[in-house]
Amino acid sequence: MNEFELINRYFKRSAMSNTIALGVGDDCSLLNVPSGRQLAVSVDTLVADVHFPADGDPQAIAERALCVSLSDLAAMGASPLWFTLCLTLPQADERWVAPFSEGLLRVAGHYGCELVGGDTTKGPLAISVQVMGSVEPGKAFVRSGAQPDDLIYVTGTLGDGAAALAAFNRKIKPNSDAFHYLIQRYYHPIPRFNEAGRLAPHVSAAIDVSDGLMADLGHICTASGVGAEVYVENLPLSEAVENFSSNRQQREWALSGGDDYQLCFTVPREHVPAVDALIGSGLKACNIGKITSGNRVTCLLLGEPFTIASKGYNHFG
Repeated sequence: MNEFELINRYFKRSAMSNTIALGVGDDCSLLNVPSGRQLAVSVDTLVADVHFPADGDPQAIAERALCVSLSDLAAMGASPLWFTLCLTLPQADERWVAPFSEGLLRVAGHYGCELVGGDTTKGPLAISVQVMGSVEPGKAFVRSGAQPDDLIYVTGTLGDGAAALAAFNRKIKPNSDAFHYLIQRYYHPIPRFNEAGRLAPHVSAAIDVSDGLMADLGHICTASGVGAEVYVENLPLSEAVENFSSNRQQREWALSGGDDYQLCFTVPREHVPAVDALIGSGLKACNIGKITSGNRVTCLLLGEPFTIASKGYNHFG
């Protein structure tokens, strides 16, 4: 099977949206950006045995690849529109490509994000996904808006991604229910569009937690010219993490493990009651610290300094 047969068989679909004037099949796609909206664009590359196990389920790999990219749109408060796919394969193996395309297009349909182009090449397995969405001008969440005395929140639970990798590598031995939960969290991260939409009026800065809370919160602080205090005792942990690791390991995973794809966001004091009311009505988020003056991100456990071995994932570290 050559490149064009592969694309036509597994990835070419009729456009479902009037935002697409011309989709997959030409040298370029022609897209109609919704009137009165700004275009939000992000790209991620996932490399086999770095970002996912090369022998993993291709459907799950595809779902992970698209979801982690969509998470960037959610972290900006943007709505998904389109994506492109660059797929590098050792060989055009239909037994791998068929379930991969099924998983990819299932997630795309769920989030209303249409495939509009890309490329296929031969080489070591790698997946690059570029996502495009739209946001109202002036309404995007940015990293540079945090101010001293803002409170820091995160959605969901932290440490699940790192715990999943530990389970894959047999460093921990969770029971079957916990293992299933961790696999789901790793391969099927949920882009936090729902949470972002509900929080939109109240957020001063935001980022998704991909490289680890400390690393990603550090990006907010650098962009905003501020520091932060993180209260370790407040970190939200799942039962799977709490039941199969030590207290020290749980906190290390939550602070620096990465692959959680939760939202980390800051809230000015005057908006805290509204955010807490959302949490009281079912929004899964909690306060884990506050923004400070200066330029340091520090961790405190019951008021005492808490040191960690790593500040987060670094591709070249």
